[in-house]
Amino acid sequence: MNVLIIGANGMLGKDLMTVFASHNPTGVDREEMDITDPMAVNMKLDEILPDVVINASGYTAVDMAEGPDGQQEAIAINGIGVGTLAEACAKRGMPLVHFSTDYVFDGAKNGEYKESDSPAPINHYGESKLLGETLLQKYCTKFYLIRTSWLYGKYGKNFVQTMIDLGKKGQQLTVVNDQIGKPTWTYDLAESVHSLIVELRPFGIYHLVNEDAVSWYDFAVEIFQELEMEVDVLPVSTEEFVRPARRPQNSALANTKFPLLRSHKDALRNYLSTL
Repeated sequence: MNVLIIGANGMLGKDLMTVFASHNPTGVDREEMDITDPMAVNMKLDEILPDVVINASGYTAVDMAEGPDGQQEAIAINGIGVGTLAEACAKRGMPLVHFSTDYVFDGAKNGEYKESDSPAPINHYGESKLLGETLLQKYCTKFYLIRTSWLYGKYGKNFVQTMIDLGKKGQQLTVVNDQIGKPTWTYDLAESVHSLIVELRPFGIYHLVNEDAVSWYDFAVEIFQELEMEVDVLPVSTEEFVRPARRPQNSALANTKFPLLRSHKDALRNYLSTL
């Protein structure tokens, strides 16, 4: 199987390259294939002729997306660029795997969000990701649209590493305790994507996350407990921790179409052992 992984140098992309190693994947980053450039997209697809395309690229600066420059870049990469890629893949009959986010939901639901629930983002980042979802489904029929959440991994900036770095400084930390979601290890996500493809699962929308919803505060406490680090962590409300972009209070995703991934606690323990 000839696999093309876009965004191969990113946190998720590197784990995808590892998991798909037996398929001799071709990894490209923005310098080699800019999905906002239709000519570059078409030329690279014709050069590589992949059996499946995995788009792990994206604009992920949630707060910066609230500014005019960030908003424009987010729309170009997360929205229009995905449409360009979807249209090019569709013309060649190439299945496309694309990643979206829990932030396409408003967080007001009493319960976990299913794949069939209607998105309603409350920040510009979420709006850009929803645009990508919409264009993907408009242009392409052979797609896996994967929503995931709260990603962390070995190869990029993430909440787990931020907590560890701050904890080592011995200072008191304040962490939001009224935003709920499912932290997900990029390696577990990559393995699930591999299974999704090789098992020839039906095309469509999937929610792939490590299980057991938790608040950011409780997740931080779990990190320090696993590492046996004594860190003073104080819970605060979203109102007390003001940031440019609004966050959904409940963004827990329900996986109803694929075998459940393991608990985020087991994944975290495994991840920390690899550091």
